Amino acid sequence: MPYKYLEDIATADAAFEAWGESAEEMFVAAAEALMNVMVADLETIHETVKLPIRLQSEDMEMLLYELLQELIFYKDARQLLLRVRHLRMETEEHMARLEGELYGEKLNPGKHDLVVDVKAVTFYRYRVEQTEKGWEATVVADV
Repeated sequence: MPYKYLEDIATADAAFEAWGESAEEMFVAAAEALMNVMVADLETIHETVKLPIRLQSEDMEMLLYELLQELIFYKDARQLLLRVRHLRMETEEHMARLEGELYGEKLNPGKHDLVVDVKAVTFYRYRVEQTEKGWEATVVADV
């Protein structure tokens, strides 16, 4: 998966970079990295729940933030571990939107090897940008 963890960014938090040729690929990679901070083996999350997702924000940076916060919200509020099935994105002058599908299942400590509990995505060193190679993001999660 196109992401790596950054050991030297924040000692009390979890940091990662995610990338992809398209914004959609990078968003999915960031969602996978965030979930992998919490669950050691993502393959243990099976598809028993499907949820549509529709988000919009002022720009791509905030849109990724909203997606990651949504995954944390579902984990905290509904005890769901969710992964991203697919995303479709569009941008206008001052608006970015995404639609897609999340899938996963109820959190089960007996089944899911839980690593740490992510509380939120922070803005410390947070970035999303388009480069000549595609899209890249740096994310620090408060654990």
